[in-house]
Amino acid sequence: MTIFSVIFGIILFSLLIFIHELGHFTAAKLFHVQVNEFSMFMGPALWKKQKGETLYAIRLIPLGGYCEMEGEDGEGRENPRSFCAAAWWKRLVILVAGPIMNLLAGLVLFAIFFAPQKAYNVPVVAAIEQGSALAATEDAPGLMEGDRILKLDGECIYMYSDFNLVLTANANPHTNPEDRHDLVVLRNGQKVELKNFAMEKREFVNEDGSTSLRYGFSFGAVDRSLKTLISQTWNACLSNVRMVRISLQMLFNGKASVKDLSGPVGIVAMMSETANQSGSFYYALLNMLSFGGLITVNLGVMNLLPIPGLDGARAVGVLLTTLIECITRKKVNPRYEGYIQSAGTLVLFALLIVIMFKDVIQIFRG
Repeated sequence: MTIFSVIFGIILFSLLIFIHELGHFTAAKLFHVQVNEFSMFMGPALWKKQKGETLYAIRLIPLGGYCEMEGEDGEGRENPRSFCAAAWWKRLVILVAGPIMNLLAGLVLFAIFFAPQKAYNVPVVAAIEQGSALAATEDAPGLMEGDRILKLDGECIYMYSDFNLVLTANANPHTNPEDRHDLVVLRNGQKVELKNFAMEKREFVNEDGSTSLRYGFSFGAVDRSLKTLISQTWNACLSNVRMVRISLQMLFNGKASVKDLSGPVGIVAMMSETANQSGSFYYALLNMLSFGGLITVNLGVMNLLPIPGLDGARAVGVLLTTLIECITRKKVNPRYEGYIQSAGTLVLFALLIVIMFKDVIQIFRG
């Protein structure tokens, strides 16, 4: 990996963290919640400046960042401008503002990636090879040229790449040895359902004379326009949001393991590898921006999950304590929530260290 691609990867990843924390910071300032420090990176300060009540800092270790608000740990409720003293809906908005900023950044990065392209691949069947088992016949239903694949096994197909992603996630040789799936396609303006459809691969001859197993059909493309650009950008964001769920699903059902997870070091390495395989500086830049879009959408979605230490769990905590207070007419001590979140943060930090250690070893092993 080149020095440039590594540096650019670090800058881009850091920028995505900065955007996340900027969301919290902006919402806190909007609601007049006291922000004690807004910092990029962790560790000793390389630069810092006190402006009003807030210390702004850039720190040594390029790992994350934080927006420290007064009263986040549940202490200081007597301060009317502390986080824990703010109205419940204000705290909720402040907490989800970070992930929402990540999702918006993903839309921007995907739009930048797609804007220069003259055409976009879409999940529309453009051609079916002779002999494909998936082709419709007079005797059996199947795919036809011009079909737009809308759903596969109940999952929406936003991008052409979603087709293989969903097939891989749902593949199970024990429960589904014949590789049968449910398809919904749009054909001549009408939805057509292909129930229990056999996705059989056959051997086809390639252009170079070799043979390969494949389904025997190809997807098409649409020309770039403002409408298709907006559609492609939006669908890319939806596809990546769903990819987080499928990845977690594969992690829990054993199709993926903790070894497949990557931390900041692994992410920067993957960004660098993406740049090195791009062929030119221009395409390297575009591909890294696209990869950045994938990462920032992942950050946004993961932070919305109710996992202790993440924004989603804190948001759920705000809703639960508000509900309890409404029922009991008594204030819940915010320190209890702080203890749970602190424990969750320690567990996540320990997991991050393990993943980083794994990433570093993997890089040195090549």
